[in-house]
Amino acid sequence: MIFRLFILMIGFSFAVSGGVSLIAFLNLITTGHGFVNYLVFVSTRIEFTIFLIGLVLIWGSIYLPSLRRKSDE
Repeated sequence: MIFRLFILMIGFSFAVSGGVSLIAFLNLITTGHGFVNYLVFVSTRIEFTIFLIGLVLIWGSIYLPSLRRKSDE
């Protein structure tokens, strides 16, 4: 239980830090770049990878079944 909570918090931290950076990069659209150029630029950045890793960690900590045996509960 405590390990899953730890993974959830790490995933949330990654998702927030990556997501804030992705939102900050939206300023590229106001400088004349299109949305497609934004998506191409963002997909090459490490912040996008950190965001995706955070989402996977959150999803895994919530939805993957516990590895504890039924007799331990």
